[in-house]
Amino acid sequence: MKIYVTSVMVDDQGKALQFYRDKLGFQVKNDIDMGGGARWLTLVSPENPEGTELLLEPAGHRAAAPFRQALVQDGIPFTSFMVDDIQSEYRRLQGLGVRFTLEPMDAGTVWMAVFDDTCGNLIQIVQMKG
Repeated sequence: MKIYVTSVMVDDQGKALQFYRDKLGFQVKNDIDMGGGARWLTLVSPENPEGTELLLEPAGHRAAAPFRQALVQDGIPFTSFMVDDIQSEYRRLQGLGVRFTLEPMDAGTVWMAVFDDTCGNLIQIVQMKG
């Protein structure tokens, strides 16, 4: 069994697309109109275009808002992405105006940092050690 699609709930799919594509560098894999203003909008890493897809999921369900707000209030990232060099990625994203809530830090087996995706989530990036 493999992970095919994983989701990030977002306030606005268009705004999320701009952030995840233009700032983080993901590429659109699918953008299908689902009616009612919703889209099946998935992105992939340019390093692995046939790999796991990230679905920018509309956060319209009544349980989404309190769940996401609680995560943000507690400083808990919604999901995590791996990078090869956390310091250079941190500098690159800061240069693009991305707001970090946690600067790169030693977290045992990884280096980690956390940023605000502007769409209602905190996202963690990690660099594996060794």
